[in-house]
Amino acid sequence: MATPVHTNANVPTGQPPKTQRPARSQWSRFIHSSRTAPYVFVLPFLLSFALFFAYPVISTVIMSFQEVLPGITTYVGLENYKDLINPTFGKAIWNSVLYTLLTLVVLIPLPLVLAVLLNSPKMPGRGLFRSVMFIPALTSVVVAGTIFRLMFGELDGSLMNSLLGVFGLEPYKWLMNANTGFLALIVLALWRWLGVNMLYYMSGLQNIPPELYEAAQIDGASRFDSFWRITIPMLKPVTIYVFTISIYAGLSMFTESYMLWNGNNSPNDIGLTIVGYLYRQGLEQNSMGFGAAVGIVLLVFTLVLNLIQLKFFGMFRKED
Repeated sequence: MATPVHTNANVPTGQPPKTQRPARSQWSRFIHSSRTAPYVFVLPFLLSFALFFAYPVISTVIMSFQEVLPGITTYVGLENYKDLINPTFGKAIWNSVLYTLLTLVVLIPLPLVLAVLLNSPKMPGRGLFRSVMFIPALTSVVVAGTIFRLMFGELDGSLMNSLLGVFGLEPYKWLMNANTGFLALIVLALWRWLGVNMLYYMSGLQNIPPELYEAAQIDGASRFDSFWRITIPMLKPVTIYVFTISIYAGLSMFTESYMLWNGNNSPNDIGLTIVGYLYRQGLEQNSMGFGAAVGIVLLVFTLVLNLIQLKFFGMFRKED
């Protein structure tokens, strides 16, 4: 009689035992969900935007309707905005707009022409010129403003007066006159930002297919025709970007003027800007509510100008 074989269920059958996966937590499933993952990745930007932009702007808007004194806050309605109608603020707006227009006239075409020249393979020392042109952007604006204040100083030994002496001319008080003072500001802006805008245009030139120039050359187009009909239209996105940042930089200019005149009180306010007026009212005279109103006007003014130039360049048109 055969003895029955008893099998033990716990004895392994030759196959490795299956490991049981640990249960995923609800948080892990939430993070790795295809629906919620995009929002999780966008969340850091939304938090930083709300904390460092939206909240300060909303607080500034509220403060612009207040009179803020140490320990005392009083709502004054539109009084701060009514007080903006004064000759000093008008002078600050005019100076900022004039500075922005002059920088646009200088810092758009010159970097474009230099970028085209340095992008040519026939240009010797292209790498050296690119590095040299970009060095001023790495210099502190405080140091640059101090150097330019010494260059345009009243002493006979200043650089500009030394140049006048070479031609037998008398020393001139450059920073005491509105025209020559603005000349110093524009020269400082040109020295500082020419290389930066040039690099923007050079990056755009690298993306233009060379086949376009070859086809134009076969059709008998001159270099000027290729530049006017190929280079400029293809660089339109770069030009719009440079326009936008130049408008913002021009209207928000303050440190250059402050360092050039060694303070915020230039003669007859020839160097006073909108930000300089905000600094004078909000910090120097401790009128934070009035300074907030100046800041809101500057924000709206900059936004409107940029929207106008974007509309002019056709950025809001629907593509076919």
